[in-house]
Amino acid sequence: MDFFNVLTFIAGILVAFMLLVVVATYYDYFKAEIPPEVDQPLKLLLYHCLYVLMEIMVSLSLPDSKLFIKDLHFDEVPVRIYLPRLPSASKRRGLIFFHGGCGMFGSIRSYERTCRYIASKSDSVVVSVGYRLSPEHKYPGQVLDCLTATVRFLQTAENYGVDSARIIVCEDSAGGTFTASVCQQLVNRTDIPKIRAQVMIYPFLQALKLNLPSHQKNAFVPLLPRNRMVHFILKYLNKDSSLEEAVLAGSHVPQSMNLKYGKWINPDLIPNKFKQGYKPPLPTSCVAQVYEEIKEMFETTFSLLLADDSVVCRLPDTCIVTCEHDVLRDDGLLYKKRLEDNNVKVTWYHLEEGFHCALGFFGYSIFSFPSSNKIVDHIVNFIKGY
Repeated sequence: MDFFNVLTFIAGILVAFMLLVVVATYYDYFKAEIPPEVDQPLKLLLYHCLYVLMEIMVSLSLPDSKLFIKDLHFDEVPVRIYLPRLPSASKRRGLIFFHGGCGMFGSIRSYERTCRYIASKSDSVVVSVGYRLSPEHKYPGQVLDCLTATVRFLQTAENYGVDSARIIVCEDSAGGTFTASVCQQLVNRTDIPKIRAQVMIYPFLQALKLNLPSHQKNAFVPLLPRNRMVHFILKYLNKDSSLEEAVLAGSHVPQSMNLKYGKWINPDLIPNKFKQGYKPPLPTSCVAQVYEEIKEMFETTFSLLLADDSVVCRLPDTCIVTCEHDVLRDDGLLYKKRLEDNNVKVTWYHLEEGFHCALGFFGYSIFSFPSSNKIVDHIVNFIKGY
């Protein structure tokens, strides 16, 4: 009889949990607004509901006995701070984290497990930044939020038991754009402490050449095929999706820009082992109207590989993670070379089995991948060196 009661109790908990999930997802289903012009709205709504379900799973996870977790605002930018509970004999290192999601998706909650793990395993204070998302908040609002939060943390680090000389900036995917941008914008600041290091996980770093070897090899590889990458770029910048084909063809780039920046963004700079099967694209003429529509793509807050050497040479120590099965692989390889050519210390970690967005699956049990764990463990080992 006792055994039957236990089973009944467990069944009751499971039913209550399922009802909570159904109600929460049902509520969000009707709250979601899918614009009528969006392609395949039902598919987008399905992805949205799955995303909500994953966030519910995170929010229902047990409290972490090793961490204090606080939700704050740095000059109106929401942040979540993870502080180790155990006292430390000295000030800890700090890590500022910018989540991925093309500047349009994701949240602090999306990377809750990643940030908890990094804080616990590296004994660091982690600050996860909830920057505003496009298209509701237009570019470069996302970069500005990340910059604002970073500056405030650098100014107030000691309030959280952090050594301001040991602060690292970390990201994945589009967050890599923000990390690189923040670090580049801070090189001339003398009124705040310097960033000690930056961690860039499969970052997007340029829109000049979108037909590099990795773009060709991984053109149809989930979760970021080449056409979707361009689609997201246009949506993030609030541009018309009708420009997609022209951008894919390279018609958005003036010849003068190809000549000027070819010394930095060129398939010849990529090691031969990464160019198997590569076919140089046919020359394409620039369409002036297309260039005028999307010239924000070539601002150094968006295409970070276009930054001058005078900026690049002053960047902090850098860890770059690239994945073989990722359209953005070569962005990371080219930035690695830029940094090394400018005598910046670089640690490079390449996952032969890795793919774009792998980090986003970390900590989700059967939904996770071995490459997810490898990336996070590499981050922990890297930041422990600082």
